[in-house]
Amino acid sequence: MFLTALHVLIPMCLCIAMANSGMFEKVLVDLTYDHYAERKVDDLPVFLAMPFNCLINLGYTIMGLYWLLQRTYITDPSPARYMKDVFAFMAIAYGPVQWIRLASLSRAAAVLDQWFTLPIFAWVPIWCHFIINGWRPHYALTVEVLSILSYTLSLIHDQGFEIALGGHVLFAVLSGVSVQRSYGDSVSLRYLGLAMLSCCGFVVLKLLDHTLATYWMFQNLTGHFWSKVCDILQFHYSFCFLTHLTENAQKRVS
Repeated sequence: MFLTALHVLIPMCLCIAMANSGMFEKVLVDLTYDHYAERKVDDLPVFLAMPFNCLINLGYTIMGLYWLLQRTYITDPSPARYMKDVFAFMAIAYGPVQWIRLASLSRAAAVLDQWFTLPIFAWVPIWCHFIINGWRPHYALTVEVLSILSYTLSLIHDQGFEIALGGHVLFAVLSGVSVQRSYGDSVSLRYLGLAMLSCCGFVVLKLLDHTLATYWMFQNLTGHFWSKVCDILQFHYSFCFLTHLTENAQKRVS
């Protein structure tokens, strides 16, 4: 498990160093509370300035810990367990990054919040490739490196991150559909549908944050808050989908 954690921590530390180096000073990111529909509460400490949008980030870490400790068919020391644990550590680390962004409103934290999204999405195709083709370290390394480097698109165009993220989402969906065709059943199909539905909810609710805030039901628990709920569910159902198909594949071999 220690080596698995290093897989996440080493590139994470490199990204943190680069984000604080000044090379992303021209990247378009939001650095004010006006970007969010939830009202800032001045009487609360800065790490709870927007209490609901801040506290929801605990969900990523709790969900990641749940899957890290979850007993499944793939509990033996194998590449299959490695795939699950890396994904879990990514979830555990992602929550604090988003929380620090809200607490500090710093450029480096905003860059990291965007940047870390990309290798997380990239791990889904890597896991799908593993299920179909077995463990290929060079493939995993290549995809992760290209994913991290793709954030440099944000230096070329104001919507560079959105372009990179869109490509990652499409790659993940196509990989999921491919592995479903090879090893899927009705259970995995349901998980795939729920993961894709959650992804759509994450995007739509985040984009409509301020629009939805005109309705009373979205003025405290805002669109941004619910988009994070959808994002956590997207993570969870991706775990369900991928672990289930990994079990199916291993049972066919054994």
